[in-house]
Amino acid sequence: MASTPSMDEYRQRIKDRDEHVRESWIKAMEARIVRDELQKCYRGEGVNHLQNCKELAEKYATMIRENKVGSKVSYPL
Repeated sequence: MASTPSMDEYRQRIKDRDEHVRESWIKAMEARIVRDELQKCYRGEGVNHLQNCKELAEKYATMIRENKVGSKVSYPL
């Protein structure tokens, strides 16, 4: 049977969790900024948006794939 974690271990676990949450929200907000820029590009470029906004679209797709908010990370108690 596992022993009860000490207060220092709890503090470290909470600190690690908070850091993970902060980093995931930063990545989510970066993706939101890229999405907004992509929408502006689509609207501004009109029929040429496929060619002129390709780099933004690829960057946004990569960010969405890699930066999932709320991804399962276990923090055992």
